[in-house]
Amino acid sequence: MDYTTGSIRKAIFLLSVPMILEMCMESVFAVVDIFFVGRISKEAVATVALTESVLTIVYSVAIGLSMAATAMVARRTGEKKPEEASKSAVQAILIALAFTVVMSVSGYLFAPDILKVMGAAKEVVETGVAYTKIIFGGSIVIMMLYLINGIFRGAGNASMAMWSLWIANGLNVILCPVMIHFYGVKGAAIATTIGRGAGVCFQLYHLLNGTGSLHLLKKYFSPDWEIIKSLAGIAWTGTAQFLIGSASWIVLARIIAAFGSATVAGYQVAIRILLFFLLPAWGMSNATATLVGQNLGAKQPQRAEQSVWKTAKYNAIFMLFVTLLFLFASEPIVAFMNPDQSVEKISIEVLHIVTAGYIFYGVGMVLMNAFNGAGDTKTPTVISLFCFWMFQIPIAYFMAMTFGLGPKGVFYAIIIAETVLAAVAFIIFRKGRWKKIKI
Repeated sequence: MDYTTGSIRKAIFLLSVPMILEMCMESVFAVVDIFFVGRISKEAVATVALTESVLTIVYSVAIGLSMAATAMVARRTGEKKPEEASKSAVQAILIALAFTVVMSVSGYLFAPDILKVMGAAKEVVETGVAYTKIIFGGSIVIMMLYLINGIFRGAGNASMAMWSLWIANGLNVILCPVMIHFYGVKGAAIATTIGRGAGVCFQLYHLLNGTGSLHLLKKYFSPDWEIIKSLAGIAWTGTAQFLIGSASWIVLARIIAAFGSATVAGYQVAIRILLFFLLPAWGMSNATATLVGQNLGAKQPQRAEQSVWKTAKYNAIFMLFVTLLFLFASEPIVAFMNPDQSVEKISIEVLHIVTAGYIFYGVGMVLMNAFNGAGDTKTPTVISLFCFWMFQIPIAYFMAMTFGLGPKGVFYAIIIAETVLAAVAFIIFRKGRWKKIKI
């Protein structure tokens, strides 16, 4: 479908549905691991939680590069240049391969140190070092799964991105309990890596065979430094944007770690549950990036702006539903995920406090993705730096440690920062400078 003409509401729907299902499947990875690992021990849950906290560095780079690929492929698609879109996709893959080699080797070699730096107890390090090694060693599949899905989204082929994650998660759900039975907590890492690897194989098969408007030809694999430079220019600020946000979550996890393993486990279980409902909202906001990129490529900035406001409205309605759900049904949801009562109490507290700001968060993520879809990754990077590092982290530390609120101080800091982020993004978006970005 040509998303630069016709009904905007229909375009949002056709892009959002597969993207929402895609993001649901991405969140299932985390939920499935926590669900099965939670049956082993609190130390096993802490291992997965702390590893994932540091792994967000890989996620940040993957999302940043994916963001650049989405913006460029969408722009070339809107300009009706499918060959240029395909060539841009290949150059993004080459960049990803170079980074992942370094990250995989480093993560595998320094796995014990990673857990120690995150404040893991001795038992957690002993239990989880194998899990951490496997996850980091296989980070190539994480990188490719995110990146290639971003390429598909930029081309408007959201259903292909969705199916790759359905395949990956289907295998993970089947393999996780089996592998944990035979190998303990490291079995969860094996299952997740195999599942993601299968999803990547599915993606590459369709890219190499020319499904849709994209077709990766052999001649595109020679480095094109002009395209690489352009991609890197978008990707490094996009990576910095998510790295800023991700690193702030690592610091928050480190603050939480001071209150014991039960608090860490309860916090991380709640975050996984929140992500399960938050990533569908990300899926809807990802539709904004595609619509903005393609409509700017077709020289229709007014249509791009209308797409953003409509998507923001729909996302706010969805986030209101999530807020009400956790307000009235958090106890059975948490009990299903983890039977430990000490963990359950903290998880419920997190859900009640953090979701109070979810409507603002829903609008904010749409506006941030609108900037990214236009190729203006610098603006949301600056916004993230201000809201998370100059605002959220100091407030979280002082409220938790200095003012004696404990973990609640961290939870309150999260909703305050996300509300401020939405307000700042709204003000800057209205100025319209994003419409003039050239890539």
